[in-house]
Amino acid sequence: MNVLAIETSSELCSAALLTGDTVAEQEREAGQDHSSLVLPMVATLLRVRKVEFSELGGVAFGAGPGSFTGLRIACGIAQGLAAGAGVRVIGICTLEALAEEAWQAGAAGNQVVSCVDARMGEVYHAAYRREGAAWCECSPPGLYAPAAVPVLDGEWIGAGSGFAAHGSALRARQKLVAALPGLRPHARIVAMLAQPRFAAGEAVSAEHALPLYLRDKVAATTAERLA
Repeated sequence: MNVLAIETSSELCSAALLTGDTVAEQEREAGQDHSSLVLPMVATLLRVRKVEFSELGGVAFGAGPGSFTGLRIACGIAQGLAAGAGVRVIGICTLEALAEEAWQAGAAGNQVVSCVDARMGEVYHAAYRREGAAWCECSPPGLYAPAAVPVLDGEWIGAGSGFAAHGSALRARQKLVAALPGLRPHARIVAMLAQPRFAAGEAVSAEHALPLYLRDKVAATTAERLA
């Protein structure tokens, strides 16, 4: 099954094409230019891998949490591509993708706490345990002040930008054996996590694909910024 994936939840913009057991990826630091970069990346991947658009079996995207604009872009483009190809869609939680990133990076241990800097003094946080080839959610994705994330028992690997921005506060809430603050979600990981879910029939039609928003308010007011 050919799985196309896109990930734009951070400043890194990436697209990937998984064909069988082989994955090819295009990525670039995008800033705010994700919308102009993703489709050319997709076109390049299809051309280089010699896969026709009609041969796609499904489209996956990084559903969030993450940049509000980035999530809208990923979901909207995934919907459009899937509708055009007549295939279904799967959204992958970016925090689970970070757990898989840590695992593939060779981090020792089977428990990962994923934490992304959400700005405005908050973080997106979730915890996962590796069970076989899949991840079990130990603490669901949530939006927290760094000093209020769930307390976790046992030893954990920390993954994500939250540990770069709020490392001391986060370490007080969970025992870390290692931290990988530079990890960000990549489309190749989204594709790999999505493939077995497509096979299991978990995909949805394009119009039912949704981003995972954990925050309704996306910017501080002028008074809040001054304070």
